[in-house]
Amino acid sequence: MGLFDFLKSDKKKEHEAAEKAKEQVQQQASAATARPGSQAADAASATRAAAERMAAAAPPKPKHAPAAPTPASAAHKAVPVPPNPVPMPPTSASARTAPGAPHTPTPASAAHKAVPAAPKPAPTAKKRTYTVRSGDSLSDIARRELGNEARWRELYAMNKGVIGSNPDLVRPGMVLTLPG
Repeated sequence: MGLFDFLKSDKKKEHEAAEKAKEQVQQQASAATARPGSQAADAASATRAAAERMAAAAPPKPKHAPAAPTPASAAHKAVPVPPNPVPMPPTSASARTAPGAPHTPTPASAAHKAVPAAPKPAPTAKKRTYTVRSGDSLSDIARRELGNEARWRELYAMNKGVIGSNPDLVRPGMVLTLPG
């Protein structure tokens, strides 16, 4: 059974169920008219009224539009298969080098475009520095110079080469670079 046959069968089942419900309502209505004043007549008229309200509230279906796939149908699972990649022919004699040889990108190749350009150096902005005084700690310097003592880790990370492996040992005279 093909996909369209499957969708048609779903649509046909929905139509048959609607017809069956309509027949039941008509049977209940005819039974109620045979016994006027009974509870069955009231139930049948209420059911008929509810069916009419539901039909009126349902959005109209376009006659020639394709059926939308439902979770119960298999159409929503159809995924196109990507095409097979086509190998690119070599562009020049330099492209046919020995296996394992390093590749040098050329303007004709796309490899040089995949590497991001090196960041341009910032204009010669004057770096802020601080010379450590007696009694200073990184948190004191961060609070005074950066406005937040919690930034001591950032200060240490920038100056690890000057300070060394222990951030608690800052000596007077050390020149620290301050983060921006």
